[in-house]
Amino acid sequence: MALRIQTQLTAQQLMGPVRRLFELSGPKILALEKEWNPARGAPVFTVQGRYTTRGWTEWTQGFQYGSALLQFDATGEEEFLQLAQKKIVEVMAPHLSHTGVHDHGFNNLSTYGNLRRLMAEGRIPHNAWQAEFAELALKVSGAVQAARWTPTADGGGFIHSFNGPHSLFVDTIRSLRSLAVAHQLGHVLMGEQDERISLLQRLINHAETTARYSVYHGRGRDAYDIRGRVAHECLFNPRNGVFRCPNSQQGFSPFTTWTRGLAWAMLGFAEELEFLDTLSESDLKPFGGREKIAASCLESALDTADFYIENSCTDGIPMWDTGAPNLHRLGDYLSRPSNPFNPWEPVDSSAAAIAAQGLLRLGNYLCRHSQPKQGDHYRQAAFTVAHTLFGEPYLSTKAEHQGLILHSVYHRPNGWDYIAPGQKIPNGESSMWGDYHARELALMIWREARGGPYLTFFSGLSQPLATKPKKRRVL
Repeated sequence: MALRIQTQLTAQQLMGPVRRLFELSGPKILALEKEWNPARGAPVFTVQGRYTTRGWTEWTQGFQYGSALLQFDATGEEEFLQLAQKKIVEVMAPHLSHTGVHDHGFNNLSTYGNLRRLMAEGRIPHNAWQAEFAELALKVSGAVQAARWTPTADGGGFIHSFNGPHSLFVDTIRSLRSLAVAHQLGHVLMGEQDERISLLQRLINHAETTARYSVYHGRGRDAYDIRGRVAHECLFNPRNGVFRCPNSQQGFSPFTTWTRGLAWAMLGFAEELEFLDTLSESDLKPFGGREKIAASCLESALDTADFYIENSCTDGIPMWDTGAPNLHRLGDYLSRPSNPFNPWEPVDSSAAAIAAQGLLRLGNYLCRHSQPKQGDHYRQAAFTVAHTLFGEPYLSTKAEHQGLILHSVYHRPNGWDYIAPGQKIPNGESSMWGDYHARELALMIWREARGGPYLTFFSGLSQPLATKPKKRRVL
């Protein structure tokens, strides 16, 4: 047994839960802003319901202010737009030139990218200075991210993680958006002797390397090659670019699947498929052509989506790792709804929030490509997960809790997640990435239910994937 897909659920039927989510979301954004001191760094996750920081890398600040932009997008409340505009100018600049991380897509697309998108869609008045400010920021961010490059022995390469040039993280597949936007804005990375390095080429190379090494396709690559599972980290010899082995930082082991890493792959590949649809064959021909590039991304999107569906509880929420050491104590947990209060292993709601958007985008992509039956399968899976997330016990309804989506996990192996008295595992806490992606998922569903424009990171840079409505509506 696995995810029990509700085949009749629609975006319109989810409007009640979506409306409630944004009603709860707004006061939480304002309460955090009132109490948070940016000198502490970025808020990461909650401890006893209060957001706190955790020094590892500064990868979550964009979610804090990006959430305010999503709140404005959904509700039209100007104070959230003004908050985001002010804070983007005040605190986000260091993230643009941060050469030590693989997280530009998280920090900068959530802030500068959403701000540019809102102008491109006509959601806010076009301001020439502000548009140029955001676009310059996105150009710089994409190039800085692409410069963090490790060539591989097969002629490809990847954006290496903050761990160093040997390390490929599956997470980075969603950071490729920063390269995509910068490329569409006409930017390139300038190298030694004024070499002009294509950001699109690096995007494609990284996606292909991730598809080849981070995602398993059931071809007998090793003894644990199960179709659709992912390795959080892949290790390469930095001297010659030869692949050495899978690894894991936040999962249980290299040979089990950390479900948030799985979710990043699901969403990242689905988004890149949508982006590829906006490019011409002449754009893609120098790098292998549309058929080859799209086939690689689609295989990985399908394989990871199916693995998620097969390895989630019946309500669509996964455990934090599919090979967590005490799962056997839960019995046949995949035949039951999730229980975040069980005594043995935590669930991860943040993985579900990310994965649901991946399922929805994959389903929409397949429907646009004349595969409606298969597309509807993934769309209904996405709606099923959203239905669970947007209600209790996952939706945080208490005003005193600063988080929006409960039962998120950050770093189980390091023991960073708070365990409340009387509990044996982490539960009841939230994360910046979980809250942001729940808001983004809710906004996607709201727009579909109301006939709004299709939400993409590249809005205004190419032909839209859906028709823009004549009149804006808010919740």
